[in-house]
Amino acid sequence: MIKKPKIGAHVSVAGGLHFIFENARAIGAECAQIFGASPRQWRAKMPNSSEISKFKTVAKNSSVSPIFLHAAYLANLASSDKEILAKSIQSLTDHLTIAALIRAEGLIFHVGSSKGGNKKEALDEEVRAIKEILKKVPGQTKLIMENTAGGGEKVGSLEDISYIYKKVQSPRLKICFDTAHAFESGLINEYAPQKIKNLFDEWDKAIGLENLVALHVNDSKTKSGSNHDRHENIGEGEIGLAGFKNLAKEKRISGACWLLEVPGFDGNGPDRKNIDILKSCF
Repeated sequence: MIKKPKIGAHVSVAGGLHFIFENARAIGAECAQIFGASPRQWRAKMPNSSEISKFKTVAKNSSVSPIFLHAAYLANLASSDKEILAKSIQSLTDHLTIAALIRAEGLIFHVGSSKGGNKKEALDEEVRAIKEILKKVPGQTKLIMENTAGGGEKVGSLEDISYIYKKVQSPRLKICFDTAHAFESGLINEYAPQKIKNLFDEWDKAIGLENLVALHVNDSKTKSGSNHDRHENIGEGEIGLAGFKNLAKEKRISGACWLLEVPGFDGNGPDRKNIDILKSCF
């Protein structure tokens, strides 16, 4: 029998970070992802001591665990623009600091885009930036790279992630695999059993699947190889319910947390129906 992973979702923290636990429980989430600060601003507002204390108190009495943070969308560590790079390092440092303050598992971030720059230089710049961020925020909190849907000179293919991971050489650098992004980038064109096995054979060889700590489990509105990042509810998109049932049988990824980032059947984000559908795949 396949071990069922913890299944959760990105949830709102409107009103305070500690509301994550109530909001997660309401939709049946067993683990969760949040924004520690606005995802659309460069500077992050730090939680005060009262907010941190309240979060930790509620966390102690909740079974929802672990908690992941997602970085701001603006951050781009692969940018050749020095000002953008400096702002990106500061943004990720701020968000990782928030993750550390509330004892979250880690901060998931998009690897970025070279935007016309030299790809090799962009990757090496990313390595330097990640090392700097980890140094600025000591401790155990993880920095977690997410694969991309590709296109637009995006950095974040399996090869890119493997290169960065091996160059940084930190036990705090981990990986998040996004099902929709892998499909949209053309990394996999169908979540069929043999193709799933081949895909994770490659990932295991490139980064070691023990370093895969989270999955963003999303269906895709767009076809494989589209390079268009558009999430769909589980079973409603191009991956389809059969694809997720096949993915659920891959025991090597059952130790990672499965986090939904879907639009929701009511359009308000991940909901109980999506979580129940995903749980039914096991």
